[in-house]
Amino acid sequence: MSPPPDVTAHGASVHESSAHDAPGRAIRVLIVDDQSMIRAGFAALLNAHEGITVVGTTDDGVGISDAVRRMQPDVVLMDIRMPKVNGLDATRTIMAMPGTPPKVIMLTTFDADEYVFSALRAGASGFLLKDSPPEELTQAVRVVAAGEALLSPKITRTLIADYAARPTLPVSPSATLSALTDRELDVMKLVAAGRSNAEIATELHLAEQTVKTHVSRILNKLDLRDRTQMVVCAYESGLVRAGR
Repeated sequence: MSPPPDVTAHGASVHESSAHDAPGRAIRVLIVDDQSMIRAGFAALLNAHEGITVVGTTDDGVGISDAVRRMQPDVVLMDIRMPKVNGLDATRTIMAMPGTPPKVIMLTTFDADEYVFSALRAGASGFLLKDSPPEELTQAVRVVAAGEALLSPKITRTLIADYAARPTLPVSPSATLSALTDRELDVMKLVAAGRSNAEIATELHLAEQTVKTHVSRILNKLDLRDRTQMVVCAYESGLVRAGR
């Protein structure tokens, strides 16, 4: 059982799990949500799965940098809407910390949240609806901890809708993409369309491992962290435009 909550200097309640120092290579998860039932439910669900340990919970983005330093999570489940410091600002704080920051999965009750694009730009590795099936939560944690991005076709459609509603759009691909080959550009377009590696391989008549190699090269050439950032870059650069 977790010890009584500590109170940070900023006033946010933080529960730190006694499993914090448990041995092994379990994925360490920090849950940040202002609803106590959500925190408790997610913690119980994740702790029931081998290889995942919830190292703590907190009810706000206040003091998030202290919580990350103390608990050293691999993944942060972050509520996007909180009363004091929201998930967007808390994610920016995490990404600005020295060293390698943990992966952030944004939690939302909206499948068309207006903050989706801003959250991805802030550094989130993906989105998850709070009412998603339990197996999707555990899979999301494993996928993001492994360095992949959690960007479903549904979220990709939200990005497209966001861009379609904007009065002006890029008219030509950015010069930053000039380092990419034609094949890499093809792969990047399909990643931006929400395709998996297997789907891209089928569409381009390539081996799946070849697609993975192309994705890695694109990330390296453009200095991007993951597939999520690649999608954002594809839209911001004009490589992909709404309606195309």
